[in-house]
Amino acid sequence: MPTRTATARYDGFGKDGQGHLTTQSGVLADQPYGFGTRFGDEPGTNPEELAAAAHAGCFTMALSFALAGAGYSAGRLETKAAVTLDKDGSGFTITKSALTLTAKVDGIEESEFARIAAEAKANCPISKLFNTEITLEHKLEA
Repeated sequence: MPTRTATARYDGFGKDGQGHLTTQSGVLADQPYGFGTRFGDEPGTNPEELAAAAHAGCFTMALSFALAGAGYSAGRLETKAAVTLDKDGSGFTITKSALTLTAKVDGIEESEFARIAAEAKANCPISKLFNTEITLEHKLEA
């Protein structure tokens, strides 16, 4: 199995510092991040946004493969992940990742879909990585 990498560089310290993130694939190349992108509205990214993207992508792919394994072949999945960062003493902790899924899966019953989605939530590698509450709300479209 592959090992994926990313690099973070931070020039300066604290609120005055400015970071840059680069991923192995090049999708992020010196993408700015810092206090203003994490706690404000400055352009750039932040670790929680990237964790949310990773969780949404991982869960959605896990669900896609689980549905295919159960014999379903047509549909669409769209997941939003909302990662919550809360104050924890003198630092911060990710306290929740809330997944909101909208799906269209031809021929599936609601109960089977809910079961397969719950299994995907529990078993995707990013869910296993997080040591926090993970919720899943879903809407199965007709």
